[in-house]
Amino acid sequence: MNRYKVIIVDDDDVALENLTFELSKDVRFSLEKTARNGKQAKKVIAKIQPDLLFLDVEMPDMTGMELLEDIRDDVSWNMRVVFYTAYDKYMIQAIRESAFDYLLKPFEEQELKDILARFVKQAEARQKAALPMRMPLNSGQTFIVFTPTNDMRALRSAEIGFFRYCSDRRQWEVVLNNQPPLVLRRGMTAEQIIQYSPCFVQIHQSYIINIDYLMIIKDNKCILYPPFDKITELLVSRKHKKELQDRYCL
Repeated sequence: MNRYKVIIVDDDDVALENLTFELSKDVRFSLEKTARNGKQAKKVIAKIQPDLLFLDVEMPDMTGMELLEDIRDDVSWNMRVVFYTAYDKYMIQAIRESAFDYLLKPFEEQELKDILARFVKQAEARQKAALPMRMPLNSGQTFIVFTPTNDMRALRSAEIGFFRYCSDRRQWEVVLNNQPPLVLRRGMTAEQIIQYSPCFVQIHQSYIINIDYLMIIKDNKCILYPPFDKITELLVSRKHKKELQDRYCL
């Protein structure tokens, strides 16, 4: 059985020992290395290329957020990050930095089990959906969107196939990987959506696609890579086809 590779970055001996001990109980995970500061962490992350990184927020030489920013362009594999911290004030920052989750010190055993279960579920879903496994960390950029009930929802760009405008409701919805479409709050415009990321490109007054999933434009329709390859409705208007040609064609 292939085990998920784990690295822990923490300068607190007790916290490091506790997490190491609890991780050893789950045979699906292999703790490959630990680091006690940002400098050590950069070296072991590059060498091991872990699947899962437990990252302390406050280290002697830098913060966890600073470390993520430093290595962002060098991470060419699919790595999930869990911020390991004693302060829940870092939760929102963790979301903004594309962290997969956060674990508060001291943690209960069940809290760690829940995080590991979520990680495995998402990893298996990616494999089943044939998503690219070597996905850069920055392609997991996180967006905070508001639903019609004013709930906040964190979405990563890799989860998003396209946006569709529902004329009967006069609202945009986002079509996601292996999840039901998510209706966005009323008043959200196409201009606001495409400002979220350069990978969101409008192809029709009713459609905005994630350009990273575009495979081919055939018969004036966009065909996307899996898991969105069964979608046949993505019509490209004449106006937006010209814009696509001007923007992307060599």
